Amino acid sequence: MSVLPLESGTVVGLNLVLLFLVSIEPYLFYLNIIFDLSDHALLLDSASRLYALDMTGLMLILALFTYELAREERGLVAADLIAHYRRVRDSLFVFAALFLVTVMPIFWNIKIQDLPLRFYFWLIPLVLSFAFRVSGRFQK
Repeated sequence: MSVLPLESGTVVGLNLVLLFLVSIEPYLFYLNIIFDLSDHALLLDSASRLYALDMTGLMLILALFTYELAREERGLVAADLIAHYRRVRDSLFVFAALFLVTVMPIFWNIKIQDLPLRFYFWLIPLVLSFAFRVSGRFQK
C-alpha cells in the first residue's frame, strides 16, 4: 500500500472493504473453532461459508492491488520486481478461487476424519504461499 497511489476512489473504497474484511476475519475464524460439529453443524456450516467468502474477498482485493503494482506502464515498482509481483498476483487469484470453491456444499458434505473437506482445502493456500516464499528465496 505504500507504493500504490491512493488517488482514485476505487482504491480507497477497496482499501476500506479490505480493512473491514480483515477486521471480521478473526471473529469468523473463532466461530469455526468454537462450534462443535456434532451439535452445531448448521451454525458451523454457515460460519465456515462466511469465513470462506471473507478470505475470498481478502485474497481478491490483495490480488487487484498487486495487479496494479505489476502493470509496467504504471511504473510503480522497479522493472526487475515486475515478475515477482506478477507471481504474487497470480497466486492470490488462485488462492481466492480456492476459498471461493469451498463455499459449495460438496466441500461440506465430504468428510475426512469427521471434518468437512472445506477445512482441509483451506490449508492449500497456506502451504502454497509458504512454498512460493521458500522457492522465491532460492531463485534470487
